Amino acid sequence: MNKVWLVTGASSGLGRALVETAVADGDVVIGAARRPEAMADLVAAHPDQVEALRLDVADTAAAEPAVRDVVARHGRIDVLVNNAGRGHVGAFEETTDEELRDLFDVHVFGPAALVRAVLPHMRERRSGAIVQMSSLGGQTSYPGFSAYSGSKFALEGMSEALAGEVAEYGIKVLVVEPGSFRTSLYEGTRASADSGTYATVGGTRAMVKAGFDNEAGDPARAATLILAALESGSTPLHLPLGEDGVSAVLDHLDQVREEVETWQKRTRATGFRD
Repeated sequence: MNKVWLVTGASSGLGRALVETAVADGDVVIGAARRPEAMADLVAAHPDQVEALRLDVADTAAAEPAVRDVVARHGRIDVLVNNAGRGHVGAFEETTDEELRDLFDVHVFGPAALVRAVLPHMRERRSGAIVQMSSLGGQTSYPGFSAYSGSKFALEGMSEALAGEVAEYGIKVLVVEPGSFRTSLYEGTRASADSGTYATVGGTRAMVKAGFDNEAGDPARAATLILAALESGSTPLHLPLGEDGVSAVLDHLDQVREEVETWQKRTRATGFRD
């Protein structure tokens, strides 16, 4: 039986690639976006398979009505993809509470609201999949990306717990961690006020401002791999994507292991002594 997908941030980048790949697989996709008119070509080309839904994921109150509407019309949601997101650059000290909260609304609270809305339906059917689009920045971070990575780290931590909770109901959780792909992520990147205090952040700002015209990541290939991972009998919890994404995650894990092992004799000895 063909699947019913709900994909946020579906009008461009990896979200759009997932829509196209799922449609090619014969599935039905409800693509959610703040500007659904950007999906008009997909809807026109596949009127029986693609629907455009106006949804701002930061508006958490809109999550449940949106899910209720999709389930009422299609009977179920087999795959939820929390893909909507944007970049942010700025030093930790430069980032305001408002900027931080706005980013968490998009990357944490919005996805959480959608997960809560779909889970009762998936539990009832004892099947389903939740795809959380994170980033290599959800496993490691760099100067200037504290807010962005903070929100992605939070999403990943919640998703790891979620995976353990829903497995008994036959529900899969897949956390995708792309490196640099040819998407519009950096076009929507916001920046904190530049104090000029931190030289390392200045380098990051310049990199983001210059753009990533030569990113190696192909969204279509990424989407194909995500579908393959979901269909696998051993769907991974973490799926880094791209040469840079895989290398960054593995290098970070090696660094953490080295630090833990270097200090473990002393850190293990911090309990009460008899």
